[in-house]
Amino acid sequence: MATQVALGSFNMNIVVEKEEARTIVKVSGRMNSANSSELEKKFLEIIESGSTFLVVDMSELEYISSAGLRVMLIAYKKIKAINGRIVLCALQEIVEEVFDLSNFSSIFEIVPSIEDIT
Repeated sequence: MATQVALGSFNMNIVVEKEEARTIVKVSGRMNSANSSELEKKFLEIIESGSTFLVVDMSELEYISSAGLRVMLIAYKKIKAINGRIVLCALQEIVEEVFDLSNFSSIFEIVPSIEDIT
């Protein structure tokens, strides 16, 4: 299931794959106030459908704004409320810096690649 959110130069692509016990959400492009609500809707759909293990692949995410961080925090709180797990993987350096500066890297489980998830 793929969703492309194209708003001028503010493109973000979302691809969702169900893989055994986990749901992988691949986010690419730029996550900002112009499009982050689409990702929020997608996360809520996934969680409401019964998924309790989310993997967010950010290997192709070039940018995340405070609006994007807000969406990630909402997903974190929703999944934790049902005793689920959310893992972020393959953050590009600039995105990882934003997580570090905002101290979100202390909240989220972050791994270098999808293969590193145990």
